[in-house]
Amino acid sequence: MGLGQIGRHLYHLVLENDDIEIAAVADIGKPEILHYLLKSDALDGLRCELRDNYLINEKFRTRMLQIARPGDVPWDVLGVDCVIDATGRYRRREYLEAHLRTGARRVILASLPAEPIDRVVIPGINEGSAVSEDRLISAGSATTNALALLLQTLDKALGVDCASMTTVHAYSSDQSLQDYAHEDFRRSRSAAQNIIPNSNESARWVERILPKFSGKLSGYALNVPVQRGSLLDLNCVMRDAGVTVKRVNEAIRAAASDHPMLIGVTDDPIVSSDVIGCRQSLLFDSRATLKAGKRIVKVLAWYESLGHACRVLDVVRHYSRLDGVGG
Repeated sequence: MGLGQIGRHLYHLVLENDDIEIAAVADIGKPEILHYLLKSDALDGLRCELRDNYLINEKFRTRMLQIARPGDVPWDVLGVDCVIDATGRYRRREYLEAHLRTGARRVILASLPAEPIDRVVIPGINEGSAVSEDRLISAGSATTNALALLLQTLDKALGVDCASMTTVHAYSSDQSLQDYAHEDFRRSRSAAQNIIPNSNESARWVERILPKFSGKLSGYALNVPVQRGSLLDLNCVMRDAGVTVKRVNEAIRAAASDHPMLIGVTDDPIVSSDVIGCRQSLLFDSRATLKAGKRIVKVLAWYESLGHACRVLDVVRHYSRLDGVGG
């Protein structure tokens, strides 16, 4: 449900393999504009057509429904087993349960939940805790995936006592290009003209996913005027005063070697537009590592929305394997 930026990424990614079919899409937009945006989004062209409210490609047909609320979508009639809620709007348990009441067997939320649900699964961190009985699952957010992986990697290899993070984040669809009235004074300002300090839920959720950091992790966001490509700035108080920049970079390289689909490393002097199309959860910037004093280390890692869409599908496939479906 929801064919915004993440939803469109998911559609393109599903077309690359044969293990998943998208039976239906529900969105507040008209099918014609959604089809137009899908085709505009494709980097190498998208061969699909809209016919009688079906989006048709060479692999499957997708029913297009202009429906706003979760409980109004007849997933049972549509033959849908797993719903991916990529609206970014319906993050409370009551809304997610509405998908179950209309026939879905499981709901994967493509953002962080507004309250505790069955499980938040971060690939590379805690997918081993997932069980087939889970019904309401979150795949976290792009920032949450990057933060959890980077923090756990540094902690396992070198030991981290506490940390703070800032995400320098591309603007999002709920921001306005012009100043407008908003209950949050800072978010009332133009996304295209300002660096906007903003709250971010990732640190709070990573504390739950990595309980040893409970009360030892904080963070916020700076929304900046770029469309895609974000940067995680993580400052850690290390356990060992002997940690060096070289050892930090070596630890991340080792993790990238073990988990190449999740963690990348670059030695190039890249900028935000260079990470557009990155499918990993994070791309570590080895040139940016700093040490201050005896135990403070700063690291930077790039990430973007396509990488998060890949993680959402990782979670879908993981639960399919738990159910004995797919490889």
